[in-house]
Amino acid sequence: MNSDAMLKECFRWFGPNDPVSLQDIRQCGCMGVFTSLHHIPYGELWTREEVRKRVDQLAEYGLEWSAVESLPISEAIRTRTGDFERHLENYRKSIENLAAEGVPLIIYNFMPALDWVRTDLAWKMPDGSECLHFDPARFGVFEMHILKRPGAEKDYTPAQIAKAKAMFDAMDEAERAKFEKAILDVFPGVKMGVTLDSFRAMLAKYDGIDEAKLREHYRLFLEAVVPTAERVGARLAVHPDDPPFPILGLARIASTESDFRQIVEMVPSPANGLCFCTGSLSARGDNDLTGMVQRLGKHIHCVHLRSVQRNPDGTFYEAAHMEGCANIPAVMAELLKLNDTKPADAKLPMRPDHGRRLLDDLKKPVNPNPGYDCLGRMKGLAELRGLMHGLVYASQNK
Repeated sequence: MNSDAMLKECFRWFGPNDPVSLQDIRQCGCMGVFTSLHHIPYGELWTREEVRKRVDQLAEYGLEWSAVESLPISEAIRTRTGDFERHLENYRKSIENLAAEGVPLIIYNFMPALDWVRTDLAWKMPDGSECLHFDPARFGVFEMHILKRPGAEKDYTPAQIAKAKAMFDAMDEAERAKFEKAILDVFPGVKMGVTLDSFRAMLAKYDGIDEAKLREHYRLFLEAVVPTAERVGARLAVHPDDPPFPILGLARIASTESDFRQIVEMVPSPANGLCFCTGSLSARGDNDLTGMVQRLGKHIHCVHLRSVQRNPDGTFYEAAHMEGCANIPAVMAELLKLNDTKPADAKLPMRPDHGRRLLDDLKKPVNPNPGYDCLGRMKGLAELRGLMHGLVYASQNK
């Protein structure tokens, strides 16, 4: 194994309004960014002009657009309602325009209704840092007492139901409103303006869409866009569900190794691949991360590295990058072996995923993109970079 096995070091960037600037990212030692055109509404066309503007903007700082994160899939496409055919055509044309401007790697997800979900965006750790946290009982506060989803109680244990009621009763009106907004408005990089009523309407479109039906809709999406991606040399990479289990009574179909095997077999193509996110996947104890790299490696197009700490009560929080339940050293060793086999034009870009809020970032205004403060991710990147160098060095000096 030589230095070519190293993963390409990148950072997530949310565009011109991101408090973490491109200069900051360059100073962190990154070669590229994972970013999106957040100002374009879901389902609308990404023109070559808009793509080129972003490419040129990054190039001014010596950075490349390493991966699109994300080219979002509209709810119309997921539910196959409304204007979904036009949205699919825009998706195909957007893939073409990205590839034409030299940006062939495209991340997306197929999570119904909400993107990733957390119940606390500033969970205090013993050392004073803050991280993202998920508590199923606290999510039950939203589902059972704020959203009032019919039948939600069936998805919770008696202990979680009692805990959720106690939490809700202890909140005043201002706390309830703040919590509601945190759940509905957590989309990083873009504020969707989702209200409780519009969210209920969004959920209603999934009536009758069970796991099998959602998987069928996903297959139809892949059949519609993968041939375009293959023709123009683009690679699509699906992000795992986060968290990787059903929520809101909705199916999740990208949570396990079995799910991913079904995805790559639905429409077999080099263009149909995976974004390997160790943080999302480690929230399930039955996901064998190192084994997944070994068995699904040829389908992995890019990597998000982080870890979570799972607790017996179903809660989990974002651990430091080298801690928690994900065995990052073992995963990294497999990723480096995999990357060593990849051709030069398909080397794996990696970014340190959600970082803790710490040090001087605690004194700054709250970042509108939870989990994406600079210093926590820079700390994670430094640790991951050191790990990569150590593993490469060890392989060369056995």
